Amino acid sequence: MTDATAGHDDPREHTRKIKGMLRETMEHMRKDVPRVSDPKAQALFETSAEVLGGLLTAYEHFEQRSEEAWR
Repeated sequence: MTDATAGHDDPREHTRKIKGMLRETMEHMRKDVPRVSDPKAQALFETSAEVLGGLLTAYEHFEQRSEEAWR
């Protein structure tokens, strides 16, 4: 493996990028809640943001190896 490909094999590089995208999307959804008047859309956006928050937590546990499943 070369130095150029070594970083691509490290899953933490990928998880950091994905966490950033998840966080950005989650924040966008939460900002949109007050921008729409449809209560069902508001609930959908907030629920989606909560799910993404759970995924962020799972990625953090993976990176930290803090859960039995990731050890």
